[in-house]
Amino acid sequence: MKQDNEYKEKIAKLADLVDYQQGAVVSREIMNQKTGTVTLFAFDKGQGLSEHTAPFDALVYLIDGEAEVTISGKPLHLKQGEMVVMPANQPHALKAIKHFKMMLTMIKA
Repeated sequence: MKQDNEYKEKIAKLADLVDYQQGAVVSREIMNQKTGTVTLFAFDKGQGLSEHTAPFDALVYLIDGEAEVTISGKPLHLKQGEMVVMPANQPHALKAIKHFKMMLTMIKA
């Protein structure tokens, strides 16, 4: 697994840090601190994460593609360059309309 310090003081292009894989969801943790995490995901078309909750607010930023993010039953259509905050303890799900890459930032404190 990559360590947090691998990216410190280095320039990196988010889209290049995680690759699409046919029929799969790929993830790569970039940072993991007691106060929060940053994880990159690549979803192939049609792939998703079923409805679940998390105990912390989470920011989803679309790096590439298109996704449907459903929060508390409300579907939101996100495109490249757009973001949404998923509130703590609210049910949410994600589905790839087209393949997409996203950065998930979870704030724990």
